[in-house]
Order: sequence, then C-alpha cells, then structure tokens
Amino acid sequence: MNRDRAGLLARILATKEAELAGLRALKLPAAPTPRPVSLERENGRLKLITEIKFRSPSAGPLSTKLSVAERAQAYQRAGADMVSVLCDASFFDGAFAHLAAAREACALPLLCKEFVIDECQLDAAAAFGADAVLLIVRCLTPERLAVLTKETRARNLTPFVEVATELEAQIALDAGATLVGVNARDLDTLAMDAARTARVLDSLPRGVVGVHLSGIATPDDVRRVASSSADAALIGETLMRQEQPEELLRALSQAAGA
Repeated sequence: MNRDRAGLLARILATKEAELAGLRALKLPAAPTPRPVSLERENGRLKLITEIKFRSPSAGPLSTKLSVAERAQAYQRAGADMVSVLCDASFFDGAFAHLAAAREACALPLLCKEFVIDECQLDAAAAFGADAVLLIVRCLTPERLAVLTKETRARNLTPFVEVATELEAQIALDAGATLVGVNARDLDTLAMDAARTARVLDSLPRGVVGVHLSGIATPDDVRRVASSSADAALIGETLMRQEQPEELLRALSQAAGA
C-alpha cells in the first residue's frame, strides 16, 4: 500500500488497516452463489450503476428515508443495471450487512464498494452477497493489486478496478483487469475532472469494459457519457439525495439510450 499518500485517502486507509483484525475475527455466513456481472452496452444503451450510501466526505449526510432494501428495490424498478453498496462505516455510514439486505431485496448484481487492502475484505464481500468488488489502484501497489485481482476471481467475484489516470489504467490492465472504472473525482482533493475521465476511457483497449464514475446528476450528463466510449456509468450522490429516487432514475435511464 502507498503509505505516503496524503489527505482524505490516507485517513481512510489507516482506518481500514485498524479494522482488519476485527474483520478477520468475524464468523462469516456461507457465501451465496454470485450473480453474473455484465456491463457491456446492449443495443447501444449505456448501462447504469446506482449506489447506496448514506454519507460521503464530499456531500455529507444523504437521504436515509428509504432503507437499504427499499432503495435497492426502487432502483431495480426504475431501470438500474447494477447496485453499488458502500460498506465503509467510518466515512460513508455503510456496512457489509447492507450488501446482504440489498441481495435479499433485489435481483440486480451488487458491487461491494470498499477500500480493499486485504483478502479478508474479499471474504466478507463474498459472504454478504457481493457479485463484484471494487479494487482501487491508488490504494495498492501494482503487485498487491495483481494479487487481489486474482484473489477476487478465486472467490468467483468480478474485480472492478478503479483508476483516475492513464498511468493507473495501465497498472490495472497489467494486473489483469477487464472491468475498469474511471473516477472523475480525485480521491485526495475531491476535485472533479470530466475531461480527464473521458481521455482515460478512450485509452482503454477493446475488450475492456469502461465505466464513468462520479459527477453525473442530470439526463444531459448521462447523454454526454452515453456519447463517449464508456460502457456504463455510476450514479451516486444525486440519487442518494432523493427520498424517492425512481422518477429521476427513470429519466436518467431514458437518457442512457435505447
């Protein structure tokens, strides 16, 4: 792990390291059979990943009117293709148990969105019902990323590798990633850069599924991303600000294409 990383990400990773002993001590339930993850475009339509998180460092507290199960069901009704579930408690008010609640409530594939640095987090993701697991290049050395990518697949889960730059994208590809998310938000400064994201997505080779992460709030934003080389887009805070997200998500889904 890059121990010299400054800012918010360093604080998150220090918290993760402190949590590992407790996580390893948990008696985990038997892992359910993972659901298939398919985020390639179909008939030209941009796939949409929706998110369940109750707080974020950039936005502060978000809506808690709907439970995890109620929100997962609402997303499924309104046309989502996948649900990302925040599992970090300290910074996002998440929990691995939220994965289990979403799994029971809906049939969509689930992404465990966590700051993964250790295999025990993969075990927890599998046990609580994830189908894919987020691995963030900036949180790991290239060697560790390659190991965790392999170990994710060994648990029959799909590695979803997050990058921010062309260099990080190459590290992800070298580690064997075939599903790459490009974050428009810098994890240290929280600054947004959609142009950088589009450039990195354009650099991904054929056969690698590219996902635009962060900064999508309106149907126009979805249409912009749909006109890019992205296969899918993640929509998070704009939906989590909605106490009843279905109307907005239907409009976003319509903008995603046929």
